[in-house]
Amino acid sequence: MTSIVANDGTKLHVKDWGTGRPVVLIHGWPLNADSWEYQARPIAEAGYRVVAYDRRGFGRSDQPFAGYDYDTLADDLKAVMEGLGLSDAALFGFSMGGGEVARYMSRHGGAGVRQAGLISSVAPYMLKAPDNPDGVDASVFEEMKDGIEADRPGFLQDFFKQFYGTGLLSHPVSDGILHWSWAMAMMASPKATLDCIDAFGKTDFRPDMAAFTMPTLVVHGTGDATVPIDTSGRAAAKAIGQAELKEYDGAPHGLTATNAEQLTQDMLAFLND
Repeated sequence: MTSIVANDGTKLHVKDWGTGRPVVLIHGWPLNADSWEYQARPIAEAGYRVVAYDRRGFGRSDQPFAGYDYDTLADDLKAVMEGLGLSDAALFGFSMGGGEVARYMSRHGGAGVRQAGLISSVAPYMLKAPDNPDGVDASVFEEMKDGIEADRPGFLQDFFKQFYGTGLLSHPVSDGILHWSWAMAMMASPKATLDCIDAFGKTDFRPDMAAFTMPTLVVHGTGDATVPIDTSGRAAAKAIGQAELKEYDGAPHGLTATNAEQLTQDMLAFLND
């Protein structure tokens, strides 16, 4: 474990496993780098250097009161890339993390990146608008913020049921994974948790998509009720010239756990191309 210091002095907690070509994993909201557990170990064992870090405000990283916009988050990613001397890397973003990948590509020219991956990603644009009719209504994000302000622990317990597609008849993950995810989420700053809803929900990454000039893997579940596939995965694949789209039939948002082995194998196959 190590720390990288961002431009504003924020310390970012970094996990750095294995040796070989770098694979950088960026986690989703409201988790931390540990959520990549089912991919990080086997990818490192396959001969890659796996780097996963806690976004500012989450996990073991510092919790500043500001800096939860995507320009700052992309600058944090740049600090990790430069601080560890990473080049010829593959950059994978899950959910909110896909926004960091997109903004890094445009803001920093995709420096040091050979391949990219968007897993259940929020890019290119989540918010419903006249020119984005398949998006999510703004009221949904406001209701999320209201729920967190009223009862963050209770809201997050309910949130992860949808995240992993659990219900009366569907149990794609164990109660242990639900509790583990909740515990990760509760490590986060309440301010970061709230501010990042606006960031991932309302940031328009459509202008950033042209910066994806490298092979890009797009993976999304057709049953994702958290980040709908039409406004995200399918739209991203259409906007990226060298995109490979893999749709997981009926799969929910939390693919890193619900479809762990399938996702790991698809990532490895893409890395080995």
